Amino acid sequence: MTRVAILGCGYVGLELGRQLAPDHDVVGVRRSEAGVERIERAGLDAARADITDPDDLARVPDVDCVVFAASSGGRDAEAAREIYVDGLRTAIEAFGTREQPPDRLIYTSSTGVYGDHDGAWVDEETPIEPTTEKTDVLAEAERIAREEASDHGIAGTVARFAGLYGPDRYRLDRYLDGPVTAGYLNMIHRDDAAGTIRFLLEIDTARDDTVLVADDEPVSKHTFADWLADECDVPRPEKRTKDERLEDGDLSAAARRRIETSKRCANDKLHDLDYEFTYPTYREGYRAAIDAYRSG
Repeated sequence: MTRVAILGCGYVGLELGRQLAPDHDVVGVRRSEAGVERIERAGLDAARADITDPDDLARVPDVDCVVFAASSGGRDAEAAREIYVDGLRTAIEAFGTREQPPDRLIYTSSTGVYGDHDGAWVDEETPIEPTTEKTDVLAEAERIAREEASDHGIAGTVARFAGLYGPDRYRLDRYLDGPVTAGYLNMIHRDDAAGTIRFLLEIDTARDDTVLVADDEPVSKHTFADWLADECDVPRPEKRTKDERLEDGDLSAAARRRIETSKRCANDKLHDLDYEFTYPTYREGYRAAIDAYRSG
């Protein structure tokens, strides 16, 4: 039985805990009382700790693996740095200097680190070129997860997530109401994001490595929006090109860069490892949301 601490046990972390709990010893870590209560309601052991505070982390029991799944809550680059760089570095130091340190760290990153590839395919061998301050922070955190964890004898794995969706994050209105700007969607259902981490732990693979976690079918936003509208039996939404959206004067520099960034994420490595997706594409992954929408 593997002992696992999930730091930042939120959207993906709670699902990971549920998947691991039958066969492993799991503790979820959050800094708020409300977060701890959510972990306990999920039937998991919980520890209240701020991941940027080594004294707080001392309250987390010894484990074999640390999963760093914390989120900056969609805030700015400075907040992201506090969590993904300072917090990750603090966690590695806090666990790595124990008498019984973990031998694995899995850090959950984002495919945003790839930058713009003009719609071309990317995989684990593609050089990363972050285009915003926040994705630059994520790239730095990936280096810390691999290199600084190794300094403490901990094998670091980077799980590079595509766009997360699933219960409470289907965001149907964004695509049904429109207008929808051109570009590609690279997605991964929450259950497969968590399932990939569980899989990497249980078959003990991808140590000191990076795995791109995306489903089988990147899709154009226009194609996806039309499919979703048809499935929900509503009119197809208004579409606009990237140039049309960029002509609007309400965009921040970071928002402009996101619109200009385009890529398609290949998951061949996950298939080579024999991971079996619960939701191979958006068609399976959105079915529950579509059924709920149609039933009112």
